[in-house]
Amino acid sequence: MELKNHRILRKYNDIFEFIRKCNKKIAGFAMAVFTVSETYIYNALRIFSGEDMALQLKKIPKNPIIIEGFPGFGLVGTITTEFLMDHLKVEKIGKITFDNMPAIAAVHEGKLVEPMGIFYNSDHNLVLVHSIHAAQGSEWVMAESIAELAKKVSAKEIISIEGVGTANATGERTFYFTKNPELEKKLKAITQPLREGIIMGVTGAVLLHVDKVPISCLFAETTAEMPDSKAAARIIGLLDKYLGLKIDTGPLLKQAEQFEAKLKGILSQSKQVEEISEKKKMSYVG
Repeated sequence: MELKNHRILRKYNDIFEFIRKCNKKIAGFAMAVFTVSETYIYNALRIFSGEDMALQLKKIPKNPIIIEGFPGFGLVGTITTEFLMDHLKVEKIGKITFDNMPAIAAVHEGKLVEPMGIFYNSDHNLVLVHSIHAAQGSEWVMAESIAELAKKVSAKEIISIEGVGTANATGERTFYFTKNPELEKKLKAITQPLREGIIMGVTGAVLLHVDKVPISCLFAETTAEMPDSKAAARIIGLLDKYLGLKIDTGPLLKQAEQFEAKLKGILSQSKQVEEISEKKKMSYVG
């Protein structure tokens, strides 16, 4: 296996050095495990080295807060960032791509919608990461892209938005989670802490992978597998209090439902393209 990326090669050398220092009784076993697992290790190292991910920025803000929203449960993150993009003055400053990203370009109202676009609001010094690309199977790559973006702009905080499932049909609770004591002082004034639970998806990967930037997670209960505008509206209300965005929350639900319909259309088109693409791939085999 040829290793062209110097970061991958360095990590491989670290592994070999560790095995070399092992007790002789376990060194042989460790080498055998490493040999059998070499392909899996290589793929993991490619992800964490950033070889598959490309971050493109045409403008680099200084010390912003990053708000990221991915199509998780109820599409809460995507609806939230979509709403903020439409209600704050933003400019597109970049995008994120990676090798395994589906070759899908959505067009809405005559405009191209990037699978993972990066937008900037100078009034509040906010960077928005807006994604219509389903994260399943790519969570670690996306977490690496958020970490790289945070490093490039010297972000002072990352806010991750997620929907959380509930069996309660009238579930309207919101939660926060952070490991940072200073952020917790602000967050506990607007909602309740998440004491027990499992955080999955991109938010889980970001929490585990990003350790040099303070992270705040905001969650809203949702029972919907399809876009949940009400849950997103509750998150937007929290962000308004937390960041002082001065967003008019009066017509929020009505507008959020409009975003829901808009996103349903975009995601439906994307899904159709993915299915057509998959059928074409299958037709090439056998």
